[in-house]
Amino acid sequence: MAPELSLRDTNGILRRGSTVRPMRSSAGLGWERLYVSAQSEQPYQASFDAAGTHVLILHLDGPVRVVRGEGKAAKARRIPAGGLFLHPAGRELTVELGGRLDTIHAYLSDTLLQEAAGGESPIELAEELGSADQLIEQLMLSLDSTLRQWEPSALTYLDHLSTLLAAHLARRHSVVSVVPQPIAGLSPRQFDAVRELMDQRLADPVPLAELAGAAALSVSQFARQFKVRTGESPHRFLMRLRLDQACRLLRTGTLSIAEIALRCGFSHQEHLTRVMRAQLATTPGAIRRST
Repeated sequence: MAPELSLRDTNGILRRGSTVRPMRSSAGLGWERLYVSAQSEQPYQASFDAAGTHVLILHLDGPVRVVRGEGKAAKARRIPAGGLFLHPAGRELTVELGGRLDTIHAYLSDTLLQEAAGGESPIELAEELGSADQLIEQLMLSLDSTLRQWEPSALTYLDHLSTLLAAHLARRHSVVSVVPQPIAGLSPRQFDAVRELMDQRLADPVPLAELAGAAALSVSQFARQFKVRTGESPHRFLMRLRLDQACRLLRTGTLSIAEIALRCGFSHQEHLTRVMRAQLATTPGAIRRST
């Protein structure tokens, strides 16, 4: 397993203890190619060293004035809620924040970006100040929601969100736009290998990289080809398998609901109940009573 991305992989904005008050972050959760943080920021002006990660910042409120760069190269804009700030890896940053602001930061490894792009030529992201992109906004909010309710069993879902975010950045926010190519679905042999691995690992977190390995594909190729084949993301398909198995055990077995939850890949009984209520509009207790 690769080391997780941590605060040391960011460009220094989140280390401004006097002006940045963190509320939550992915530190310590084992997220390997993405670091996510939510915080309240106070006005500041500072320069930051280049980092090995691409930083994407979603403004949760506003408008607030932001100045990027210095001297004649400086650009200023009042950015509204939902606005995005994008800074590519490997570049120094000078920025001035003109007012109080709540933000979500996502720091993506360049490996994730290049793999999600799926092309032969390296992708270079553009510098952006206040751009709007509803899909990225929803993905960032989903990452924050995943962070708030983190369960190790959500690892496949996290990988799916990360790949979607990186692929969309590569296609819509690179210096040279990437033209999507037609996608073929998994072959029957590839799908059978992935399905067998899912069945074997229902009780455990399954990284998307392991599922992709079973199909001999990169993570981004696998995620796209799996959806073409099944009409679902790997996370949703795996969750459905887990729910199906849980329902089967509830109807036919004698294990406690807590034991069934663990055997089917849920962190605890409450986690199974929450997912079952959201996906099936019922509860484990109701299914057991109906037998």
